[in-house]
Amino acid sequence: MADLLTGASGSVSAETLDLARLQFALTAGGHFLFVTLTLGLATIVACVQTRATISGRPLQARMVRFWGQLYVINYAVGIVTGIVMEFQFGLSWSGLTHDVGNVLGASLAVETIVAFFVESTFLGLWIFGWNRFGKWVHLALIWVVTLTAYLSAYWILVANGFLNHPVGHRMEDGRAVLDDVGALLTNPSALLAFGHILAGSLLTAGFFMAGVSAYHLFRRTPEWEFFGRSLRIGVFVSLPALVVTAGFGGVQLASLADLQPMKSAVFQQKTAEIAQLQTDLAARFGPGNYVPSEAWTRGGALVMLIAFALMMYLCVAGTVLGCFRKVVFRFRLWHVVLMASVPLPYLAMISGWVFREAGRQPWVVYGVLRTRDAVSEVSPTAMRTSLIAFTTLFVLLAVVNARLLWRHARRGPVESGLGHDERAARDDRTDGDEPGPADPLPATRY
Repeated sequence: MADLLTGASGSVSAETLDLARLQFALTAGGHFLFVTLTLGLATIVACVQTRATISGRPLQARMVRFWGQLYVINYAVGIVTGIVMEFQFGLSWSGLTHDVGNVLGASLAVETIVAFFVESTFLGLWIFGWNRFGKWVHLALIWVVTLTAYLSAYWILVANGFLNHPVGHRMEDGRAVLDDVGALLTNPSALLAFGHILAGSLLTAGFFMAGVSAYHLFRRTPEWEFFGRSLRIGVFVSLPALVVTAGFGGVQLASLADLQPMKSAVFQQKTAEIAQLQTDLAARFGPGNYVPSEAWTRGGALVMLIAFALMMYLCVAGTVLGCFRKVVFRFRLWHVVLMASVPLPYLAMISGWVFREAGRQPWVVYGVLRTRDAVSEVSPTAMRTSLIAFTTLFVLLAVVNARLLWRHARRGPVESGLGHDERAARDDRTDGDEPGPADPLPATRY
């Protein structure tokens, strides 16, 4: 990363700068992977519960419980990663909060209120109110959770959009002050990214749902109807989600020439344009290297596009194959392909994030604040210690999340778990009606 900048200012060393950037890249990227599955699964669970509530079919209610449990697991661990990431702003990026905190602080504060006080509250009501609220009230709860999750993502992208395309502010004594709320909220860098992320999250959840279902169908599960329907939902959701994701991504690429011309030139390998932009930026902002790393910028974009091409083939084929009932249940090679393709959306999302963030270097706020001026004045030893601590914690959380998801996904739909009513199940067993592995679970209001 040292090639991205020419050095550091003040008492901040180049080593501290690189360590701070690496720390934020690992923690923010790790948290992002949790968020993408959470947003997508919340949407699918809400839609499935809507259908279950209207139809009253027990099978669909069981699908809500099973996929809802996976959603809750991923959400809970993701919240912890988000809290850990917040510590970095004060620890590693005091210059960012000092110079542009008046603008970023508002959107981050609203996101915190929405995420922790609204989304989490209604999610708790949804989890523990399964057999206590009426079915329509319970359905309303999951939709409030889903919509507030969208709002949370939007406010985060308002902040990130300002970093990539700062609008709606004026400078006073070297500090950014919020000047135009409307411009900030309608920032094209934020709105395009918002649509891109929401569709990409639905794509991630679709691949995840299809992969888990394929695992059970490959093993000849007695829950063949349950996972056959789930697999179809996953593959049928993935194609339109991929198309929308690509649409927003294409518009973002086209807008780079106006919003971030240097990133666009590096991506397209326009050597003459890069040299001219470097000369212009050096004349405007002073000596320095204003060319982002081609390895990270162009490399991230290429990996994203390759993953997109692979997913396009899989989505088109999956949509066709999913129309044939026998293929869904018996095509074991397809099941293996679906299981193996679960990481593809994650790879595309994280490589796209690398392209977006690495491509604006050496700016933390494009054209306003350089990354080296935003880093806290701490020693390399302190920064290295925090990097090791945060990275270790994130790795542990990722492992725990993967193990919990795998454990629950492998078990399949069982009696115990989310929304299970022990009293109703006990009464049902007293009547001598033990539920079999493919029977509807007793305790459901749908």
